[in-house]
Amino acid sequence: METDDLATLSSEQREMVTTMFSGVDEVIGVDHLVNCLTNSTSHAGDGIIRAYVGFEPSGKAHIGWKVVAQTLQRLLDADVNVLIFLADWHAWVNDKFGGDMDKIRLTGTYMEEVFRSLLSHPEEGDGAGQLRFLYASDLMDSGDYWARVLKCSKNMSLDRVRRTFSIMGRSEDSSDGDLSKFFYPAMQAADIFEMNIDIALGGMDQRKAHMYMRRVADRHNWVKATCVHTPILSGLKSSGARMESFDHKMSKTDPGGALLLHDDATIMRKKMRKAYLDPQDENSPVYELIEHIVFPESGTLTITPKPEYGNPSTWDELGVLKTAVAEGEIHPLDLKFGVADALTETLKSLNAHFEEHSQLLEQVNAITTS
Repeated sequence: METDDLATLSSEQREMVTTMFSGVDEVIGVDHLVNCLTNSTSHAGDGIIRAYVGFEPSGKAHIGWKVVAQTLQRLLDADVNVLIFLADWHAWVNDKFGGDMDKIRLTGTYMEEVFRSLLSHPEEGDGAGQLRFLYASDLMDSGDYWARVLKCSKNMSLDRVRRTFSIMGRSEDSSDGDLSKFFYPAMQAADIFEMNIDIALGGMDQRKAHMYMRRVADRHNWVKATCVHTPILSGLKSSGARMESFDHKMSKTDPGGALLLHDDATIMRKKMRKAYLDPQDENSPVYELIEHIVFPESGTLTITPKPEYGNPSTWDELGVLKTAVAEGEIHPLDLKFGVADALTETLKSLNAHFEEHSQLLEQVNAITTS
């Protein structure tokens, strides 16, 4: 997003948009949002800007959800209506929980509580600055929706659809024996159009789905939502190098490489101890956690070595911290433990929330560990 893209906005509006999208990796098609703000309109025509992010209910949440939640919070603060779309049928297509819809929907209920906590329990509804939840099964209960899916599929080649399979975490040649998966990109595009979305939010791994949606919109002269892509955190054992396949990304399917939101302080330190961190390599999942979670939420990072090895130190610039690690001023293990403790601190309110919803968490634990 370039400054020139916002030239028609007032200075107050420019500041609002810049704040809304701070910390994201990419904004595509900001012209739609600019038009909405300039003309006091929206995709739905009522002037309420609507953003959405979609999730397959598929298991317990990992620390990467906090990156998404930061952008969602900024959108709420800017009076955007935020929709968290719980894609239960998409999860079924993608074979989550072996297609057991009861487990998928239970996990959807859990996800609602996760986001209520991460977003500090905002007012819920369809108005400006409010949060809402919608399940795909509710949206799909309409012939209009399936007509839209067909239109989103029309004239799209199988090769092009295959190139979007990374949005499901699948390779291009993984699903020739399952026709339903070829409808997934069209379903995701139809979701955005049917819900009158102005801002489509997702990780960088969802970029291909959003570009598919924009191509469909061009063909049918439909509204093209502004697309916003947040950073993808690397798994703890990854070098942190970017890969187009997103094989490096943190995933709950690799328990040792993912920090779950419910990990306690001991588990957090145990996992972080094994995280990749080469003092001479500027790429590390440890640095990503500092950049995308610790600094945005806490402002600083305090590192506390054992007393015999030095005094506590506090840092607020990542580049300076990397240099200190490279030069031996900060020991890698002390840094890892400092990050683990900082993350544990940011999760205190969520853990308190789930003490009040312990039965729900126990139910999700039962279906994700069986």
